[in-house]
Amino acid sequence: MVRAKNWTLKKHFEGQPKSGDFEMKAVELPPLKNGEVLLEALFLTVDPYMRVAAKRLKEGDTMMGQQVARVVESKNSAFPTGTVVLASSGWTTHSISDGKELENLPVEWPDTLPLSLALGTVGMPGLTAYFGLLNICSAKGGETVLVNAAAGAVGSVVGQIAKLKGCKVVGAAGSDEKVAYLKKLGFDVAFNYKTVKSLEETLKKACPDGYDCYFDNVGGEFSNVVIPQMKKFGRIAICGAISTYNSTHPLPPGPSPEVIIYQQLRMEGFIVSRWQGEVKQKALKDLLKWVSEGKIQFQEYITEGFENTPAAFMGMLKGDNLGKTIVKV
Repeated sequence: MVRAKNWTLKKHFEGQPKSGDFEMKAVELPPLKNGEVLLEALFLTVDPYMRVAAKRLKEGDTMMGQQVARVVESKNSAFPTGTVVLASSGWTTHSISDGKELENLPVEWPDTLPLSLALGTVGMPGLTAYFGLLNICSAKGGETVLVNAAAGAVGSVVGQIAKLKGCKVVGAAGSDEKVAYLKKLGFDVAFNYKTVKSLEETLKKACPDGYDCYFDNVGGEFSNVVIPQMKKFGRIAICGAISTYNSTHPLPPGPSPEVIIYQQLRMEGFIVSRWQGEVKQKALKDLLKWVSEGKIQFQEYITEGFENTPAAFMGMLKGDNLGKTIVKV
């Protein structure tokens, strides 16, 4: 018998998530049936979307999310013991799967790259950056791209892909350390939105002619300042709204419809699961190639220990992390 440890949602979040909102439970897992595998988590991911998605959980449910896991027992020939997979098992140390939802890592995965990148730059956040920038924003060489939360798991990849495509890239982040990191990655302009006197003036100075593409991870007042500075026919990819997730107050009014109409802007929200099959596999190959060649750099913010998963999640929502937040189980 294997005892799994699970982090469950003890009570729904009100404002900032708190330690008391989570509860660790131990569960005895049953013996495997034919076609099943027993997974042991190696790395867990914590991501901003979980703050919103948790609303759909019942109190007592295991927190959702992907993990990199190893098959430690198998009754499924497609996943022999020792296979490393991507699983959507949530915040748990061990789980049983029938294999239908498991994903193998790309066969080209080099030994030199950490497996945890399958939860970051060569995983869901990297794919979010890839499709949001290239499919939703349709960014092209010579255009100007603005991204906020730019030192995070998604934003840092957005900026680097935009540079690879020949764009001018402006990034906003929440600390001087993060700004220095963005400059190291090759962003043309990077600034600390918490310390600038005027966001409006900072954006104008960075790109006096305005922005072709805006990759939005933050929402709220930040977007209200950006949208009047979009060029005609500008494209806006709405990926997240982390500035509003913990708010207990009414949200600020949105941008002026007049600006959107007369600048003929296109705004589109998206979830990365839209892209599956061959297009997803091509994107993963591109990301893996760019990382392997050093064209995309990555930064992981690793918390050790399964027991610290809620703390890693809460810290990520406050912006403690530089790069992708990962829990090493």
